[in-house]
Amino acid sequence: MPANCSSHQRSGMLIAALAIALLLLVWPAGSARAQQSGGPLYLIEVSGIVSAPTIDYLRRAVQIAEASSADALIISYSSTGGVLRDVRVFAAEVAQARVPIVVFITPRGTQAGPAGALFVTAAHISALSPDTSFGSPFPLAQVDDTLSQQTRDLLLDNVSSQMRKWNETRGRNAEWIDRAVREGVILNNQQAISLDPPAIDLVAADLRELLTLIDGRIVTLDDGRVVRISSIGRMPTPIEPTLFESLRLALTDPTVAFALLVLGSMAIYLELNTPGIGLFAGAGFLLLLGAAAGFLALPVLWWAMTLVILGLVLIGAEFVAPTHGGLMITGLVMLGIGGGNLIDATQAPGAGVAWWALLIVIGGIAATAALGLALALRSRKRPAAIGTEALVGRLAQVRRRLDPRGMVFVEGALWQAISETDPVEVGDWVRVVAVHNLQLIVRPLESEESTTREAQPPSTGRVV
Repeated sequence: MPANCSSHQRSGMLIAALAIALLLLVWPAGSARAQQSGGPLYLIEVSGIVSAPTIDYLRRAVQIAEASSADALIISYSSTGGVLRDVRVFAAEVAQARVPIVVFITPRGTQAGPAGALFVTAAHISALSPDTSFGSPFPLAQVDDTLSQQTRDLLLDNVSSQMRKWNETRGRNAEWIDRAVREGVILNNQQAISLDPPAIDLVAADLRELLTLIDGRIVTLDDGRVVRISSIGRMPTPIEPTLFESLRLALTDPTVAFALLVLGSMAIYLELNTPGIGLFAGAGFLLLLGAAAGFLALPVLWWAMTLVILGLVLIGAEFVAPTHGGLMITGLVMLGIGGGNLIDATQAPGAGVAWWALLIVIGGIAATAALGLALALRSRKRPAAIGTEALVGRLAQVRRRLDPRGMVFVEGALWQAISETDPVEVGDWVRVVAVHNLQLIVRPLESEESTTREAQPPSTGRVV
């Protein structure tokens, strides 16, 4: 009996020891899972043109997610174009992020282009909405044609191998990548998910469905850590752009930058033709500064920018030296050609000035210029109907400094004028003394008064 008791005691102690050992093994894992699932869930929305300011915004979101040990950062991607040199750099950062990055191309109809392909391959989890696509009919990687064929192949191989590594590490299809890098490939959501293995992880109709589908998914990070995502029943916290980031994002839209360039040029022209307190000059300077900030972040074709600037100069010259529309038409054609080719499509596919904005700007300038020219010609012809001699003797106000040529305002119209004496400043009054070839010959009132005083005989002081 004592032997049996001793045997039972030993068995009980052995079972207890095994139970404690199992508990110690399970407890850290359970604690780790609880810690991982307790992190926040973040959402950032990307639209417009992906350029350096967009990347800075995305980089800040990744830093916030990493600092708070987030469960995941969801990038809701609806951009249709991007600067590839900036996107490639950030794609590598996404692949090396210390938190799971989920790239979700949405909503329906989004064509994410080559920038979207880079985001999808770098993401830990990639998802598309129905009727969306990524990729390009043109090669995903562009290399300088002046390089040797061997160097070009080496550069293309580097891009291809990096993207293949990302997809193969996530267990996704990588067979399409070589062709995408060298020739160009477009995959929609159905094609991408039907490959074996799929080129993407999920197809989700909206954010709510995405959160349901990624719940419980296990992600292996670049540093080797394994993370389980907990997302069901949770709504991610949005990371909004700051005011400064919003301004930068707006300025780097090629359509916005082009509009600012045109409006700034018009403001400067108005200041030159109607000198005043500098209001138009100040506004024009700010508009042109905004346009410059936007274009500096984009791959601009400078021959196209030259055409745009020359076109604006010719349009302005039409008002100074009318050619019955010749300069205006030439300027508008140059403006249209330059504006339509401002952004290098090989470096930033999908980025460019919107055609509708181009038509509005050119149409608006053409209509304004045509109306202004018509009014100017009519105002210049109107005095001739009654004889330009009718202007002789009239007072006129200087609108552009006479040195000796300038502009004066008389009888409701602007006239080119020539001062027959010293320079006359803006705002001073002059008298029209002659008209020659639709140009007014004027004399300052001060000069006229001094001439009158010299002509008067001196007073003798005697009373007759």
